[in-house]
Parts: sequence; C-alpha cells; structure tokens
Amino acid sequence: MEQSFSIEKSTIRKVTMRILPYMFIAYLVAFLDRVSITYASIGGMDKSLHITSSAFGLLSGIFFIGYFLCEVPSNMLLGRFGARKWIARILITWGFVTVITAFASSITHLYILRFLLGVAEAGFFPGMILYITFWFRPKERARAVALFMTAPPLANAFGAPVSTWIVQHVHWADIPGWRWLFILAGIPAIILGFITLFYLTDRPENAKWLNQKEKDWLHIELKKEQETKTNVKSLSFNKVLKSKIVWKFTFINLTYVVGLYGISFWMPRIIQSLSNVLTTTQVGIITMIPYLCGAVSMVLISRRSDRTGERKYHAAFGPFLGTIGLIGVLLSHNPFVSVIMICIATAGLYSFSGPYWAFTSSMVTAELAVIGIGIINSIGNFGGFVGPYAIGLLNNSTGSVSAGIAFLALMLMLTSIQVMLIKRGKTPLDNKQSA
Repeated sequence: MEQSFSIEKSTIRKVTMRILPYMFIAYLVAFLDRVSITYASIGGMDKSLHITSSAFGLLSGIFFIGYFLCEVPSNMLLGRFGARKWIARILITWGFVTVITAFASSITHLYILRFLLGVAEAGFFPGMILYITFWFRPKERARAVALFMTAPPLANAFGAPVSTWIVQHVHWADIPGWRWLFILAGIPAIILGFITLFYLTDRPENAKWLNQKEKDWLHIELKKEQETKTNVKSLSFNKVLKSKIVWKFTFINLTYVVGLYGISFWMPRIIQSLSNVLTTTQVGIITMIPYLCGAVSMVLISRRSDRTGERKYHAAFGPFLGTIGLIGVLLSHNPFVSVIMICIATAGLYSFSGPYWAFTSSMVTAELAVIGIGIINSIGNFGGFVGPYAIGLLNNSTGSVSAGIAFLALMLMLTSIQVMLIKRGKTPLDNKQSA
C-alpha cells in the first residue's frame, strides 16, 4: 500500500512538472501572438495603413473565423499524427504567420494574415485539453486545466507593458516598432515549436523520464477510465444538435466570449481614451493591472467553487461582476475610478471559466459530451469575431468607445441571466440512465 502511494505521488509529480509548465508557456505565447495586433494598433499601425475603428474590429475578429472553420479538422489530425508532431506544426506555422504580418503593406494583407493565423492556431486549445487526458486522471484534470488557463490573463498582463514599450522604443534598421512587435512575438512560437519535437511525449508508454513502475501505474489508472467510457454510447451528431441543454450552454459561452474578446482586444484603447496625456508605454503599464486582477480572481473563485462544490451561482457571479464594472466605467468621469472599474470587470470575466466548465460537465451527460462540448466550444469561439467587430462598428458610428462598452455590459448580463435560468436536476437522458 505504501509503495503504491509512493509510485502514485512520484508519477503525478513528474507528469505535472514535465507537462504543465510547457503547456502554460505555449498558451502564453499563443495569446501574445493573438493580441499583438492590439498594441500594434495603438503604436502606429492604424496610422501607417489607414485603419478605421471598424476595420480594426474586423481585423481582431477575423482570426476566429479561420479558427472556427479549422478547429475540428485540426483536432482530428492531432489524433492521427500524434500530439508531439501536430502541436509543433501548430506553433511553427502560427509563428511564421505572425512574423510575416510585420511586412504587411495594406489592410487587405492584414485581413488575409489574421485569417491565416486563426487557421494555423486552430485546434491548439482543444488539442491541449485532449493532451491533458493522455496524462492526468479525471480527479487531477480540473487543477491541471486551471493552471494551464491562467496563461491568458498573465499573457495580457505582462505582454501589455512589454508590447507597448516595443512599439514606442524599438525602431531597429529604421523599421517601425509596431512591425518589430510582430517579429518579436512570432519568433518565440517558432522556437517553441522546434523544441516541442524533442521535448513533448505523445503517450505515457513512450516517456523516458518515467521509470517502468511509474509507466505501468499510470497506464493502469488511465485504462480504468477508458473502460468506464466504453460502457457509455455517444449519441449521433443529429441527436446532439436537438439537445436543449447543449444549446443553452452554447449560447452562454457565446455571449461570454463576445465580452471576453471584446475587452481583450479593446482594453488598451479604452484606457487610452480615459486621458489625453498617457503615453503608449503608460497605457501598457496600466493595462497590466486589470489582467493581474483577472488571474487572481480566476484562481480564487475556482478554488472556492471546488471547495463548496457549488457551480451555478459561482458561474453567474463572474459575468454579473463584469457587468457592474463596465457600467461603472460608463458612469465614471474620473480616470482613476474608471481603471478600478475596469479591474472589477476583468476580475469578473476571468472568474467565470472554472465554475462554468465544471457546471457544463455536470449538466451535459456523458452521451452528449463527446460531440456536445465540441459544439459548445466551437460556436462559443465565434463570439471572438462578434465582440471586437461589433465594438469597432459602434465606435465608428458614434465616435466613442462608450457604446461598445455598453454592448459588452449587455452581453455579460445576458451570460449571467442565462446561467441563472439553467435548472438543476437530472436531464431526461440522466433519468433514462438511472431507470
């Protein structure tokens, strides 16, 4: 018994230390590449290429069209070629696309390259989630995903001051700073892609960094779950499409992602609009603060939700808090108070994901989950196009970011209301299983 516990402890420790830091860094690099266009925008790109607010909104969102179209095929190819080769391919191609973006000479070039960036990166997030299932038992996966998903707010937090410093101060070889930003953001992805080919291991049985006893233990533990899954028959795609619970969670995710990426791509501009004396570098430093609040709230609310076992109200609280924060930004005429309100909004936004996905997995039955969660995630990501583009259109038509902020507040309020309308208890499929 004691020896078995020792093997379990050492195996989990080795797997955690080997895989999670890598995944965190890879996802951090992914978000730096996604949002680099935001800081290039305020650093001279808009002026150089004559980009309007609505055009910037479309540029930000068109990434998600490519991502949406290629997410499922990319995940299927990961299963065919193996995680090591396919994740390396994703990193290298999106890195090259980001570097090439530095040489765009027109808005049309940017549209094409942003779409291709979405195509290149498609499948990365679900591929990482799938990879976690190859190495972690169900009881360890929530913690693994939570640690992995702290990367986006931290990428934004630390990427903001660094990115704005680059666009303002790096002008090597007479190349503008905003162009250097794309080059310097893309290179880490390319380097990490080549490292992946040597560092990542497809399956536990191939892990040279585990001894034979640890490999055998992990194989047996993961096999137990697989045997349980074989007893659950997945429903057909058409039947899943008719599931009300799947569509309820899909629309919750959609309105949330509209708010999430609307704020992610427009926050520097919102902060810039608060004062006409802030430099680009100062905007980056201030932008760092709300994202740090988001990272802390994500961990704290997820832990509290796990400790209490309550999901619904924890999930509804996040977007509600986000709504309050955004309304506060609209009502405030003091820049300092507005930044505090932005911090509150961002804390609410990032506290949502942990309880929401735990709530989703508890309400969507095993029969629905295989296809259903794919639908929830894929259609939800389409909100990444809607949010930034809608704000750009509203900004163009009104000449102010206020209408866009009000739109995001509405989306987050809808998210909170939808979560509250979900009725707890067994779904018809659950009742059928227990009958």
